[in-house]
Amino acid sequence: MIPTLCFVTRNAHKREEIAAQLGNVCQLLTLDEMGCTEEIPEPEDTIEGNAIYKARYVCERYQIPCFADDSGLEVFALNGAPGVHSAYYAGKARDFKANYERVLQELKGICDRRAQFKTVIALALPNGKVRTFTGIITGVITEAPRGSNGFGYDPIFQPDGYGITFGEMETSLKTRISHRARAMQQLLDFLRSQNIND
Repeated sequence: MIPTLCFVTRNAHKREEIAAQLGNVCQLLTLDEMGCTEEIPEPEDTIEGNAIYKARYVCERYQIPCFADDSGLEVFALNGAPGVHSAYYAGKARDFKANYERVLQELKGICDRRAQFKTVIALALPNGKVRTFTGIITGVITEAPRGSNGFGYDPIFQPDGYGITFGEMETSLKTRISHRARAMQQLLDFLRSQNIND
C-alpha cells in the first residue's frame, strides 16, 4: 500500500513540483487537503529549527508522517545573514525586491561576495522520530540584480559554475540544481529505502 505523507505547505506550485518528484513513492497531502486551516508557527532561530518545528507540529496533531522545508540565503560577509530571516529581511511585508536591495546595500564596498542557498527538509514520523535532509548550493552575490525569473534573491545569486543568476536561469535548470532539489533528492532516497508507516 502506498503510504500517505503530508507536505506542510499551502503553496499549490510547491505541491505540484514535489508531487512530480515523488511519483508513486507515496500519496501527497497538503495542509488544506487535510483540513488544517491554522497558521503553522515558525518560532525557531535557525532554518533547521523551523523545518523541524513545522513537521513535528503537524505530525503530532494529525498522526501521519509529515515533512516541512525551510530555506534561506546565507551571505558569508554578513555572518550568514539574512539566513532564517530571508523572507522578511527588509521588514514584515515580505517584499522580495526590498530584501535583495538590502543585501546589495550591506555588501557595498565588500569584496567577499560568497554566499549559499540552503534548504532543510525535516521529516517527522508518528513514532517520534525526526530526520533532516540538507541541500546547499554555493555561489556569489552579483553587484546588481539580473533576470526576472524565479523569486526572492534569485536575481542577485549566481551559482558556482554558471555565468548567470538564478533570475536569468530557465526554471527547468534551476529546479534540477537548486538547494531545494538537492534536499528533496535525499528525502526521496530515504523514502524509497524505508517503510515510513512502521
